[in-house]
Amino acid sequence: MAKYYRSEEKHLIAVDCVIFGYDILDKNLKLLLIKRKFDPLKGGWSLPGGFVNHEESVTEAACRVLKQLTGLDQVYMEQSYAWGEPQRDVGGRVITISYFALIKIQDIDPIMQEASSAHWRYITRLPDLVLDHSNLVGRALKELKERIKVKPVGFELLPEKFTLVQLQDLYEAIYMKTVDKRNFRKKMLSMNLLEKLDEKEKNTSKKGAYYYKFMPPRYEDFKRQGFYFNLDVN
Repeated sequence: MAKYYRSEEKHLIAVDCVIFGYDILDKNLKLLLIKRKFDPLKGGWSLPGGFVNHEESVTEAACRVLKQLTGLDQVYMEQSYAWGEPQRDVGGRVITISYFALIKIQDIDPIMQEASSAHWRYITRLPDLVLDHSNLVGRALKELKERIKVKPVGFELLPEKFTLVQLQDLYEAIYMKTVDKRNFRKKMLSMNLLEKLDEKEKNTSKKGAYYYKFMPPRYEDFKRQGFYFNLDVN
């Protein structure tokens, strides 16, 4: 392979991860950011990322970055976009592939998070980001809003058991708008993807609200039968 393409220009290939988490207590969508530890732009707020190693694919590189930062693997992650403007990186000619991931905040290894100097920041109150990372976040957030309408990916951000109120709070945090309670519940329950538990959440009311859990096997069975998830509640 080395003897081919010798006369062509060489570029650096990187990956950047837009990592979303949801805080079920304060009902906010958050983004995991790091302080850049190297020049150029050392000390600036940045998405987690890194260069693609010679023997790995871009997806493997993104998984490695995510694992090193959070200690997690087997999480929902999706390739977002290729960013290749010639002047996008002040350090050189770098083409980056962005990915967005959905993780449960409580599942992150706290030791690895501290070692990486990673911080959760509210998606509605982000600091200025280095390079074009704000564009990467904007595109990923737009894609997330589209995905949760047609795929049950929102459950990746919730604990195993949740109330319908907590589920609606999640969708409102992502949509950044209020959705109709009756319409939301009717659509969600009509898809028969949730299992109602005998346990109730009683911290927010005396009467309490029943917990539910998402049933992935049921969803896979329905998909094989031609079922399409549809929760467009705008």
